[in-house]
Amino acid sequence: MKLDILSIESLQEIVKVAKDQGVAELKVEAKDFKVSVNFATAAAPIHYVQPISQAAPAAAAHPVAAPVKAVASDAGLHVIKSPFVGTFYASPSPGKPSYAKVGDKVKTGQPLCVLEAMKIMNEIDSDINGEIVEICVDNESLVEFGQPLFKIKPN
Repeated sequence: MKLDILSIESLQEIVKVAKDQGVAELKVEAKDFKVSVNFATAAAPIHYVQPISQAAPAAAAHPVAAPVKAVASDAGLHVIKSPFVGTFYASPSPGKPSYAKVGDKVKTGQPLCVLEAMKIMNEIDSDINGEIVEICVDNESLVEFGQPLFKIKPN
């Protein structure tokens, strides 16, 4: 199926109808993306297959990637994971300071990064008070569903 314009709501409706009809696999192509859904698994996850055309963000005057610090043990750390497949951005826009750095104290609801999916920017907020001990991904990198983004030592 080829579509020129597709909203999230339209995609959800297409997936729901296909699932209700017992379709085993569904592939949807739109102008800017392709989506493949395999209903063989229990949760019927949606997999982002490949961007067709993607405008790269303008290069920042200063690098915005926060330093990544390795943590010897994850015991007692809270891990914030990616809720979907997308591109990780450490700052709100190129040239702006990072939302969070290793060593920063964060509060519940505080923005930590932006994940871009299907040209929609989504702020990812902290769901715990604590101190960031590790940023697990580099700026402008592609992240998978469930991939660790931040490790936070709870207060």
